Amino acid sequence: MTTESSFSVSIAYQISEVGLFMNKNILIIEDNENNALLVKRVLEAHAFQVIHAPDGESGLQMATETKPDLILLDLGLPDVDGQTVAAFIRRVPELEKVPVIALTAWPEDTARSMAEAYGCDGYIAKPINARTFADEVLAYLPTNTTTSD
Repeated sequence: MTTESSFSVSIAYQISEVGLFMNKNILIIEDNENNALLVKRVLEAHAFQVIHAPDGESGLQMATETKPDLILLDLGLPDVDGQTVAAFIRRVPELEKVPVIALTAWPEDTARSMAEAYGCDGYIAKPINARTFADEVLAYLPTNTTTSD
């Protein structure tokens, strides 16, 4: 294979890979504006559609209205806490199968056990690593689903 055709295959792969995510909607429920902005920018750079809710109450409303493909949930929200948000999501038939991933700065053992106890599908530690974050999210996002309407 020539260098030019290798390059073409590489570009085609990258385009098809991006195509997997272009219509994937991710809801971030995060009260820290700086954390939310970083998460949003990293995911948008990988062609995800991202919406942000600054608190648990608006997060519940947005989740119900938008039916995202994945929810990133700060467990330490100041109003409606992460446990309440996750429990609510699991009781809504249209949302019960949506992956809910805890975002937390808690120590790993605590984060893992709390995320599991709250009904989350996993957790990602904060602060996020901008280089690996999209791959971490991707690990929880089924690629064979269709976009939520």
